[in-house]
Amino acid sequence: MQPEPKPLFSYRRYWAHRFGTAPFLPMSRGEMDALGWDECDIVLVSGDAYVDHPSFGMAIIGRLLEAQGFRVGIIAQPDWTSAEPWKALGRPRLFWGVTGGNMDSMVNRYTSDRRLRHNDSYTPGGEGGKRPDRCTLVYAARCREAYKEVPIVLGGIEASLRRIAHYDYWSDKVRRSVLVDAKADILLYGNAERAIVEVAHRIAKGEAPATMDDIRGVAVMKSAVPEGWTEIPADNLDDAAEGARMMGERTVVRMPSFEQVEADPEAYARASRVLHRESNPGNARPLVQRHGDRELWVTPPPVPLTTPEMDTVYELPYARGPHPSYGDAKIPAWDMIRFSVTIMRGCFGGCSFCSITEHEGRIIQNRSEASILKEIETIRDKVPGFTGYISDIGGPTANMYRMACKDKAIESACRRPSCVYPGICPNLDTSHEALIGLYRKARAIPGVKKVMVASGVRYDLAVKSPAYVKELVTHHVSGYLKIAPEHTEEGPLSKMMKPGIGAYDRFRQLFDAAARAAKKEYYLIPYFIAAHPGTTDEDMMHLALWLKRNNYRANQVQTFLPSPMALATAMYHSGVNPLKAVRHGGSEPVASVKGLKQRRLHKAFLRYHDPENWPMLREALKRMGRADLIGPGKHHLVPNWQPAGTGAAGGEGWRLGKKHRRQRFLTKGVKIPPPAVK
Repeated sequence: MQPEPKPLFSYRRYWAHRFGTAPFLPMSRGEMDALGWDECDIVLVSGDAYVDHPSFGMAIIGRLLEAQGFRVGIIAQPDWTSAEPWKALGRPRLFWGVTGGNMDSMVNRYTSDRRLRHNDSYTPGGEGGKRPDRCTLVYAARCREAYKEVPIVLGGIEASLRRIAHYDYWSDKVRRSVLVDAKADILLYGNAERAIVEVAHRIAKGEAPATMDDIRGVAVMKSAVPEGWTEIPADNLDDAAEGARMMGERTVVRMPSFEQVEADPEAYARASRVLHRESNPGNARPLVQRHGDRELWVTPPPVPLTTPEMDTVYELPYARGPHPSYGDAKIPAWDMIRFSVTIMRGCFGGCSFCSITEHEGRIIQNRSEASILKEIETIRDKVPGFTGYISDIGGPTANMYRMACKDKAIESACRRPSCVYPGICPNLDTSHEALIGLYRKARAIPGVKKVMVASGVRYDLAVKSPAYVKELVTHHVSGYLKIAPEHTEEGPLSKMMKPGIGAYDRFRQLFDAAARAAKKEYYLIPYFIAAHPGTTDEDMMHLALWLKRNNYRANQVQTFLPSPMALATAMYHSGVNPLKAVRHGGSEPVASVKGLKQRRLHKAFLRYHDPENWPMLREALKRMGRADLIGPGKHHLVPNWQPAGTGAAGGEGWRLGKKHRRQRFLTKGVKIPPPAVK
């Protein structure tokens, strides 16, 4: 069972609480002077612009530490070419807090084809290049250069997903834990409210961060495994008897070392499997991984916040806007979420390509109905530009609110990576009643015209509640609803841990029926992934045929990006399946698409309707022995003719004669009539 944690707001406040609440956490000496501060207790350094809103991790951590009585300063997107910007607020009294921001800096900066992005949604004006690659490492180095003796605490998603030795797609190699390379004192992973509060109070009492190996959700470096601990080799964890025998002891799981996983891809897959098996706060054990002559010690995941704690975190005195220093500059990420409300955290879906579970956990953390409704009223009354429309009410998934295991004892003992794959667990409470009630109360608030659901809907859960689908479609959809079947074929779906396409078909039937009943013309936007591990050219061809049969023409498509720590990334790098036991010579192989040409082919199948892709698809279909799919008929995938100025002829777009003229209107998966081509 999970241990009982110390309540988040039960600590005695630090003496500096007497200075009160800052309108914005200061980013300059002038702001510090206005607050009466001679120094900051903690300085947070982030790769994002400072937006004082609970959708931004830096704002949550900053306001939470302020509520504990600490004076918190912000250094946002500093010029990293020297340490001078790190000296702007003076020496932090207690520690530096370093985060890459709301996204991993490499994911933020590069596409899945390793091409440079020229925009950044978390930067004023959307300007790219305002943060360095692997900015957690760069920022930590500058912190040490500015004030060498001040402890460095790493956090945020970049540090969280790089807490152990990990495969880095952009350098195509296994890298050490970011804690090692950053030469920091401690790393906090996951939703780190509990950890950061305890770390802050203990540093304030004079404790060294490296000694805080009793705090959940942290990683520290040690010279050796402490006495009194029994090590379990990672190889033994798939032995049920051995695992059961060790549960009652003071045990630590010995993962393959950095040197082993760097040299042996199968050892890397085994380490990935171990990490995901030890992810339940109710039964997870500490992990230890050798890096050179030192030990990386990773404590079990943090205990999820209670609903009252979540409410208090989201009701802290956020200014709910960008720092005034940005003037009128638009920050795209802020514009996107300024009228949205987060109602929960976590995801028990366990999709292998996604890192939400590795970061937020699979136990859903919920806010209360009263707190959510109060935030909607705050948006209505205080956020400039509000016109009555809440842009989203959701979280990582729109419809997991208040879903949980029916039995806490079972939940605490479970090691399944997903509660919904290969089927929905019978112990999972899938009731949507609380969410339906919340929707109804939210849209009844005076001044609110409509409450949208823009977060992705988990459709295999939604079909369990036709009443929810009806409520959703009737009142909370505006034109389109995005969902993510990801693929149609069992091969890739089994590696993604996603349900079969039949679940999507059932949801579509409910969705269409509800739209007809509401007399609305609504469309589903299905998202698909190209080049996921376990996907063959034939799988992509069958997906393209399914898209054409259903008259779907996708505009925005995604190619698999191996993000740090995801299970699918382990498949991509190792060539074996960590969803099953990983044993020398006995692991299940998984083929991955790695060459740029084949990755582009898989993406081209998703955009079978684009004439620019037709030459590539014709060549591939002939090679696959499926030239029968080339021709002018409706049953063909691509035509045997090429519009002028497209494909091999170069040029952008296409020009069609009068007979074949058609508006180029390729929306995000909208069903549109087939082209008038015979």
